[in-house]
Amino acid sequence: MDKPRRDKRDSRDQASEFEERVVEISRVSRVVKGGRRIRFRVLIVIGDKKGKIGYGIAKGNEIAVAVKKAVASAKKKMIIVPVVNDTIPYEVNQTLGSARVFLKPAAQGTSVVAGGVVRVIAELAGIKNLLSKTIGTSNKVNNVKTVFLALSNFDPDKVEIVKKRYEKHAPVVAPVADIAEVVAEVVPEITPQPKADGPVAQEVAPAVEELEEKPKKVAKSKDVKADKK
Repeated sequence: MDKPRRDKRDSRDQASEFEERVVEISRVSRVVKGGRRIRFRVLIVIGDKKGKIGYGIAKGNEIAVAVKKAVASAKKKMIIVPVVNDTIPYEVNQTLGSARVFLKPAAQGTSVVAGGVVRVIAELAGIKNLLSKTIGTSNKVNNVKTVFLALSNFDPDKVEIVKKRYEKHAPVVAPVADIAEVVAEVVPEITPQPKADGPVAQEVAPAVEELEEKPKKVAKSKDVKADKK
């Protein structure tokens, strides 16, 4: 019997569910009996830009192999970040070892004011406005772990309070169809009006013709006077 073929499209859709960003590629070596063994270590962050993110660290003899292993590892350790009004719910300060990360919500239009790993993680999580600062170390692995720890420790009760507060004060936007109906009622359709042919118009017509002919008469009289001189 023929084996059922796997649909390649399904595998591609699953692979494209998350966007991948390589944060760091470093070369590591290990001393063995025959000499040094050189490999590559890859730090990668993945996310769907809807609040779901993960990170993975893996080693391999080739970069492509290490990236594939890191992505598989990241999918096993996914977290969900609560995003309210394109930013985080409230201010958070997280410390892990020598790394310290400060994250603060920002207003609309601020964008992500951050550098390094924080910007990458915020973009993959779907956070569009954020203020941040990393202190203590420039080690990308430690900073990534600290940021993920900070984003995974939000209090659900506080997040729910912030969401309700935002929904209460959020501006109500009417659908486009309703706006079109209101405009149609307020501004009636303007159509060109035909010329009146009633008795009033017939009485006014001679006076209008006389006003139109006056400039012509004045111009002729000036021409006659100029010829006489």
